[in-house]
Amino acid sequence: MSNPFESRSPSLRGPATDMEPVLPSDLSDLPNTAVSIYVEGGGVVAFESVAGSARSVVVADNSILPVGVRKIMSTGTTATGIHAFVLI
Repeated sequence: MSNPFESRSPSLRGPATDMEPVLPSDLSDLPNTAVSIYVEGGGVVAFESVAGSARSVVVADNSILPVGVRKIMSTGTTATGIHAFVLI
């Protein structure tokens, strides 16, 4: 099977190249900045955007939040099963 990503440069205009599970932390940034996040179990997601803004949003089960995220805070986050869409 051919790999359509093999000779493609990562781009914000295309799909992410991987997903990573997120362990919320008030101290640590994500290992790779997320181009968006996916939430399995709805609730509040407290995060720091790539623009440096602190945000807190309520999302439903199986939601995709299409915003660049560099940190998911543990304080204030009640959503579960958070994954980061990343370009690596």
